[in-house]
Amino acid sequence: MTRSRHEDRIPVELLRARRRRQRKRESAAARRRKVLVLAAVVLAVLAGLAAAGGITAAVTLGDGGCELSSLQKAPRYENSFVYAADGTMLGTIPAERNRQEVPFNEISEWVKKATVAVEDRRFYDHDGVDPEGIARALLADIQARKAVQGGSTITQQLVRNLSDERDRTLTRKLREACLAVKLDEEWTRELGRERAKKKILHSYLNQVFYGNRAYGVEAAARTYFSKKARNLTLVESALLAGLPQAPTVYDPFRRPKRAKTRRDAVLLALLETRQITRAEYREAAATPVRLRRGRLYERIREPYFFGYVRELLVEEYGAKRVASGGLRVYTTIDPQLQLSARKAIWNTLYLRTDPDAALVSIDPRTGAIRAMVGVTRRKGNQFNLAVQARRQAGSTFKTFVLAAALASGIDPDSTTYISAPYTYTPPDGREPWPVTTYDGAAYGPSNLTTATLRSDNTVYAQLTIDLGAWKVAQMARRLGVDRSSLPNVPSLGLGAASVSPLELSSAYATLAAGGIYSVPMAIRKVEFPNGAVDRKAGWGKVRRQRVLADWVAAKVTDILEQNVLSGTGVAAQIGRPAAGKTGTTDDHADAWFCGYTPELQTTVWVGHIRARIPMLNVHGIRVAGGTFPAQIWGRFMQEALADGPVLDFPEPATPPVWRYFQPGPHALTSTSTYSTTPSTTTPTSTTPSYTPPTSTDDDGSP
Repeated sequence: MTRSRHEDRIPVELLRARRRRQRKRESAAARRRKVLVLAAVVLAVLAGLAAAGGITAAVTLGDGGCELSSLQKAPRYENSFVYAADGTMLGTIPAERNRQEVPFNEISEWVKKATVAVEDRRFYDHDGVDPEGIARALLADIQARKAVQGGSTITQQLVRNLSDERDRTLTRKLREACLAVKLDEEWTRELGRERAKKKILHSYLNQVFYGNRAYGVEAAARTYFSKKARNLTLVESALLAGLPQAPTVYDPFRRPKRAKTRRDAVLLALLETRQITRAEYREAAATPVRLRRGRLYERIREPYFFGYVRELLVEEYGAKRVASGGLRVYTTIDPQLQLSARKAIWNTLYLRTDPDAALVSIDPRTGAIRAMVGVTRRKGNQFNLAVQARRQAGSTFKTFVLAAALASGIDPDSTTYISAPYTYTPPDGREPWPVTTYDGAAYGPSNLTTATLRSDNTVYAQLTIDLGAWKVAQMARRLGVDRSSLPNVPSLGLGAASVSPLELSSAYATLAAGGIYSVPMAIRKVEFPNGAVDRKAGWGKVRRQRVLADWVAAKVTDILEQNVLSGTGVAAQIGRPAAGKTGTTDDHADAWFCGYTPELQTTVWVGHIRARIPMLNVHGIRVAGGTFPAQIWGRFMQEALADGPVLDFPEPATPPVWRYFQPGPHALTSTSTYSTTPSTTTPTSTTPSYTPPTSTDDDGSP
């Protein structure tokens, strides 16, 4: 090789540098020629296949083919959001992919510009596929003998996200190219060029993965900056736009330096596409990465009620549908009443060693659940005390015995039993059942009203035997205890069954509504991801049914009103008409108060959720239904009803229908031996076996 005189005068090092630059230019030119050749080949192949209808045939060799309908098969993962009655958010049901769709106008313009600048500069010019980009990707794949480079347009990436296909093969790329062209063509035909491009970019920004479980720009903005996508700045938008290429590599939480380098590359792309000025670029590039980790998708305000709502959704739609997400769930819960419930419990049971408590409150006119609260001393407790906890009901079940008796025509004021320690010997040879009053005393002849105010176990045991435990169970189920197992044994009338606070609240709400049962309602409305309201499931529809004659419900309410004024429920007085019943198990492990006004029913349970632990010394007293549960009820109801008018219970429209009734052969008689003072002796009933009535549908109606 000969050298010119000019070259002889040039230093050797400079000459070598010049030759290296020349070789690089020649190599780059050769690569460009290869790209153009490959692009021409790709275009020719695509054009030929399209002309012959062969592109579809070629693509159908893989799953899904080149039909746009195949894009609908992939689940649209998106978080579901649950809202309280006042519209405030209760929490998020995380989807398999953490995503929250937002309208196009609620996305920062900087995000849109940065995404196009760094991902697909010719986005507004091509028809879904950029031949130059495909050629570059094919060249890299051929050189590496495998698929190693993207080169996909935003439309192709959208297709990939919608199809949920992740294999890195040339067949997949060909399918993506075909679908991208078809999608661009169809949306352009439907919407016009400008609106079609806007829809594609909008869909992409709501689908693309930004790392840290964040799918879509709204989830990304909430995750990295604790703000909405519409409020993202230039610097923040550039950082997010750079993440989809390699979310793990550029993770700003774990690799802030790499994230800044990538962000600055996006800023440079914005400068090169004239979306920002050089001064804006310098200022933005000099800004450090500032993050504020978001907790929106992790925070749940009302965990017990929230969990109950999620169970209802799974029951209706299935776990898979709920996991794919995208639901907007509007509930009946009142945040102010939730706060009042927690205050009532904590102001009553304020020590760290105090027992747990649950409260459920229902609007008897609609069945809407207005409050559902559980307070436990155990950290990390996931057990829903209000719904899942089933504890012995104690004397709250006497109300169902009373309702069954009245519905059978038994007059509570004229029907008398002997109050005394009592042992029932079942005719089938089972073990005898001894019963005493709460204090062990014997009070002699007592009508049902008086026995209710005293919560007399012995009177109600005899009444349950006369009615038949099956009839008490039937009444309990009719009123609202519809999930728990109710044993057909005489002790059922004294609360031997284990029930949940929600069930008792629903049953007593039926009495508050004058004998009309309303299905408990937690969800008012559910919207699907497309904004359509689900009207088939019946959310928000008040489902009511009369299950008890109004005069029966009114008479039960009248007796329970007296109980609050002068019986076991005096601690629940709130200065307005209220009815209620206490309940305490024999070992003091569970204590209840179920009470109501015309407009609100509330049930309170107190006990230890981890085990049946007798509450024999809490604040120096034995816990019974008339102590802390009644106090919690009173504190809550006073706040809940403070701004409303004082309402009286309505008079029934129908008169009572009483029938002749005599206590059965198992009841104590006046000749039985009993004492009016606490006694350790228990008289035994040894009368012949007694067959209860056979009616199965007596609700007290004439």
